[in-house]
Amino acid sequence: MTLPPFKLERYFARYEFDVRHLLCCSDCESVAVRDLLALESGAGDALERLWLGYTESRGAPALRQAISGLYDTITPEQVLVHSGAEEAIFLFMQAALSPGDHVIVHWPCYQSLHEVARSMGCDVTFWQAREDQGWALDPDDLAGLLRPGTRAVIINTPHNPTGWLMPRDAFGRLNRMLDRRGILLFSDEVYRESEYAAADRLPSACDLAERAVSLGVMSKTYGLPGLRIGWVATRNAGIADRMAALKDYTTICNSGPSEFLAEVALRHRHRLIRRNLDVIAANLALMDDFFQRHADVFSWVRPTAGPIGFVRLTGSEVEPFCHELVSRAGVLLLPGGLYGHDGNHFRIGFGRRSMPDALKALEQFLASRNA
Repeated sequence: MTLPPFKLERYFARYEFDVRHLLCCSDCESVAVRDLLALESGAGDALERLWLGYTESRGAPALRQAISGLYDTITPEQVLVHSGAEEAIFLFMQAALSPGDHVIVHWPCYQSLHEVARSMGCDVTFWQAREDQGWALDPDDLAGLLRPGTRAVIINTPHNPTGWLMPRDAFGRLNRMLDRRGILLFSDEVYRESEYAAADRLPSACDLAERAVSLGVMSKTYGLPGLRIGWVATRNAGIADRMAALKDYTTICNSGPSEFLAEVALRHRHRLIRRNLDVIAANLALMDDFFQRHADVFSWVRPTAGPIGFVRLTGSEVEPFCHELVSRAGVLLLPGGLYGHDGNHFRIGFGRRSMPDALKALEQFLASRNA
C-alpha cells in the first residue's frame, strides 16, 4: 500500500508549535500531570511505584475495565487499547478490509478514515454531509450508495469538522439496517460526551449492534492528547482478534505511564468533561456574537457537540485568507481544502481557554484589512 501525505497533519507540523494563536485545534483544554494526579488521593505515589516494563498488548486490565464502563454491553475483554485513535483506525482497516471491498465513508472527514482503505485497493464512496441541511447525512443518500459488495460504513458523530450530531432515531436505524445486511459499521465516537445537552448523547454503536466497532480516545473530550491512548470497543470478536494480532506489527503495547494516567482520568472523567464543556460554552457565546457582527464575512452552522465548527468564508478565497491571517496576525485556521472540501470553509476550534485571545486577534486582523 502507498499512502499519500496526510494533508491536515502536515499542515499542523508546519505551524502548530510556532504560531501565537491556535484557532483551529480539535481537542479540549488539557491539564498538567500534577493536576491529573491531584484528582485522586494516592495516585502520585502509585505513579512513582509504577514498574516500567512491557505492558499487556490489549491494554492494562484496570484501564480496559475503566473504558468498558463507558458502555452498556461491553466487557473489559471486548476493549482493545491503542496508541491513540490513529493506530486503531489503521488496524481496523487492515483487519476488516480487502482489496476490492466497497466502503462508504461519512464526508468530509479525517483523512485516514478514507485514505487507508483507498490505499489498500478498496473502492471508497463518500456519504456527503449537506451544509444546507445543517451538515446532516441523508439516509436516502446512503440507500443509494449501498452495493452487494459493500463491506463497511464509516461514520463520525459528533462530527469533525462540523460539530454535527446524528439524531438518536437515525443512529438506531443505521445500526439496525447495516447489522441486518451484514455490513460492518465503524463508528468514530472520539467526541462522545462533549454534547452541549447530555440528553442528546447517542448510545455507542457497539452497544446497539454486535458487528459494530466504536472508536474512543483520551484526546478530544477529556483534553489529554499527550497520553496517546485510544481504543476500540466491540462485541465483534473476529475483528478485535485480528486487530490485536496486527498490533504486534505496530506498537505491540502501550506506554505504561500513559495507561495509568488514562485510568485515573477516566475514573474522574466527569470533572474533566464539565470543565471542558464550561470552556466550550463560554467560547461559543463569544463566537455567536462574533459571527453575528461579521455576518457579511462568515457563515456557519452552529455545532451541537464538540469543540470545532466548519465556517464558510464569503467574499474571498479561504486558502489565501488563512495564509494572510497566519502570516500577519499569527492566527491559525484550518482551510477546508485540507479535508478535500472545496466549499470555501475553514475549521475553527473553541475548546481551549486561549480561544478568546485568538478570536480577538482575528477581529483585529479583519479591522486592519478593512482600514
